[in-house]
Amino acid sequence: MTENRLARETSPYLLQHAHNPVDWYPWGGEAFERARREDRPLLLSVGYSACHWCHVMERESFENPAIAGLMNELFVNVKVDREERPDVDQIYMQAGVPFYGGTYFPPEERHGMPAFPRVLQGVAEAYRARRGDVAESGRQLLEQMRQSEGLRASATVLTDEILFNAFQGVSQHFDEREGGTSGAPKFPQPMIWDSVLRFWGRTRNPRALDMVRLTLTRMARGGMYDQLGGGFHRYSVDAEWLVPHFEKMLYDNAQLARLYLHAWLATGEGEYRRVTEETLDYVLREMTHPSGGFFSAQDADSEGVEGKFFVWTPEEIRALIPDAETAEAALAFWGVADGPNFEGHSILHVPRAPAQVAERLGISVERLAEHIVRARGILLAAREGRVHPGLDNKVLAAWNGLTLTAFAEAGRALGRPDYLAAATRSADFLTSQMVVDGRLQRSWKDGRPHILGYLEDHAMVGAGLLDAYEATFDRRWLDHSRALAEEALRLFWDEAREAFFDTGSDQEALVVRPRSLFDNAVPSGTSVAIEWLFRLAAHLGDERYERQALRALRPMADLMRKHPTGFGRYLAALDFHLGPVPEIAVVWPAGPGGEAGAAPLLARIFGRYLPNRVVAGMADGAREAEALPLLAGKRAEAGRATAYLCRKFVCQAPRRTPMRSPASLTVGYNPAATRGEVS
Repeated sequence: MTENRLARETSPYLLQHAHNPVDWYPWGGEAFERARREDRPLLLSVGYSACHWCHVMERESFENPAIAGLMNELFVNVKVDREERPDVDQIYMQAGVPFYGGTYFPPEERHGMPAFPRVLQGVAEAYRARRGDVAESGRQLLEQMRQSEGLRASATVLTDEILFNAFQGVSQHFDEREGGTSGAPKFPQPMIWDSVLRFWGRTRNPRALDMVRLTLTRMARGGMYDQLGGGFHRYSVDAEWLVPHFEKMLYDNAQLARLYLHAWLATGEGEYRRVTEETLDYVLREMTHPSGGFFSAQDADSEGVEGKFFVWTPEEIRALIPDAETAEAALAFWGVADGPNFEGHSILHVPRAPAQVAERLGISVERLAEHIVRARGILLAAREGRVHPGLDNKVLAAWNGLTLTAFAEAGRALGRPDYLAAATRSADFLTSQMVVDGRLQRSWKDGRPHILGYLEDHAMVGAGLLDAYEATFDRRWLDHSRALAEEALRLFWDEAREAFFDTGSDQEALVVRPRSLFDNAVPSGTSVAIEWLFRLAAHLGDERYERQALRALRPMADLMRKHPTGFGRYLAALDFHLGPVPEIAVVWPAGPGGEAGAAPLLARIFGRYLPNRVVAGMADGAREAEALPLLAGKRAEAGRATAYLCRKFVCQAPRRTPMRSPASLTVGYNPAATRGEVS
């Protein structure tokens, strides 16, 4: 089997195409030079390894010798992994292509879609015979892409009215039956529901919490959630969260694990804690490199069939589970007894509340739970013997930063040392294996880091390192976070335009310098950078970070108010800025066992829903106090672990016992903010 130039790449997506008969080039000067020399247009194909339709088009067209021959004759063909090069994806794909573009073309005309060979010939003919039209189209596109550079400070003042208007906007599009936003397909949109939960934390608006609860409960009980192995698929093609596109993305699971953790802290509902732990356990089991990095994605397909790994028949389940009562409980609980719901098979989901299922079966809810635990173990073990979906085992800095945050927060809140260990390994990996000559890299695979990191990489890793510090009180993570912030401001902030850009001043110049404003499936680098800088300012007392964050946030005021579903992480940053911000310093006696003595205080601090909390900790007399205003002058009173509750570095009297009063940690929040108390 012949190889093309992609065989020398590290990206799993590019390597998937290394044996195509298409004469693929990776993005770079060799392809551009040939296109100029031979006066040929570039055919730019952008995708990712877990993309189902990418696999379909490869099978139908890129592996077809006749179609590949036509591509090679008419174009210089360039293949790009959109996850490694989000700048190329944004500029050349999301904005459009000067004279033609699309998502999928069949090999022959089908369902009103033109055949791919006809598209190739038409585009090549346009380039050859109508060069003037093509050039004008490109000029107009360039002007359109440059419009985002003109965004300047909004006249809207940054107040909580923006948060109220944003909540109203989300509420108007809420699906009152199934949760989430109305219609299909249904995406998880964790940043939206995090902002709604924050709004409840600020206002105690009961509808806000009802919206979050309905959404998270329906999602967790749908087929979009892997009922056996934990973790979420990409999205649901229907409005009921039932039939997913089966790929699993690291960024979804990192953000959703954190959202369910916050929902558990806010409500005390055990289902949300279970989903948090099952999701993070899935990441540890199937998405973690021994060195500490986290892999990017799992495919939707196995053996060339979408979803085959995940679906079941009643016969399979009965054959695997020897106890008839347990088998029937499993069939009823996961909806298999209702009949197939996906191409003759069943996607496991929970269509009824456990109490209803138990009543139908004539058993107690506790007995049902025992059956389901037993059945889950049996079916998961059997599923492991199937052919697994493909794994995209590259490590991306930004997505690893999101995952570091999830493990750090969950480790502290849930008392899981294994999660804290995973967070520490991740932080160490990101600050060593993914840095070359002092510069954070975007991607890592098989020991090879490459591609200069973008704004989102610096911001998400920096925020994750800050979370690692708060979870472990290891000062090196705070120092690394601060160093990354300085790099981010140097590389990505444009003083003349008063804006962050996605690419650094030392990176390849495209036709337009990318500036992604919206929070999509992954938050924008700008929104994460803003919140990160606000939090660093609160830790370090450096007003420069706060001023810079405000300069970046103010122009977004009108957009947050009018289009809240596209600005969820910005709304979180605004919520932090508006405060109040509980600043908590914990000091324990120096020497063996000192930090262990602080456990009751720390459990109280991290076991509550306080999304804007800032926490610093140290052993009595440690050098950290010299550089951190929150710890300056703090001691372990009477030789016991002591907590100081502060605001703007002005502290109340120290406490040496767990904070039992709900008002103790709220600093201006509604006193009902204790976990499990909902008004």
